[in-house]
Amino acid sequence: MTDNSRSNTRLIKKYPNRRLYDTYTSSHLTLADIRQLVVDKIPFQVVDAKTGEDLTRSILLQVILEAESGGEPIFSSEMLMGIIQFYGPFQGVLGSYLDKSIQTVIDVQSQTGAQSSEAWSEFMHQQAPVMQDLMRQYVDQSKALYLNTQNLFGLFGGTPPGQAGPGAGRKKNGDGE
Repeated sequence: MTDNSRSNTRLIKKYPNRRLYDTYTSSHLTLADIRQLVVDKIPFQVVDAKTGEDLTRSILLQVILEAESGGEPIFSSEMLMGIIQFYGPFQGVLGSYLDKSIQTVIDVQSQTGAQSSEAWSEFMHQQAPVMQDLMRQYVDQSKALYLNTQNLFGLFGGTPPGQAGPGAGRKKNGDGE
């Protein structure tokens, strides 16, 4: 028995041939199988069979990509662009916001018993424009605050309004000194 069987986390190994192998069931898995593990709330970890590197996030991203490619996607191009814009100094804020938002939806869904994909789809269609607008406003406000702070300290060569920049009033060499 492996350490993972004791912690109830399934160990899935990814081999160089891109195949996923579930050590619990001794069978190969597809991305659809991984998605079903998530839906069934079965804890698992995907590791590189050779190095032991944790690949869980990258496999989950592949599951999302596959789901987005078929049927009606959750993420619009604009939303994906907004998410990409958050990478950098604000990605922790967006990650936390998305985490809490999705957890709230999951909690509401489990409390109300609304398990139908139709109800989920309707909810997302109603919420997506609101969330996109809120994120866009937050990004704009955060960007303005960040740039104003940087300008205040002269980090971008800008000077705060109404103040002379560094060297103002000084004459440069050759200016008649």
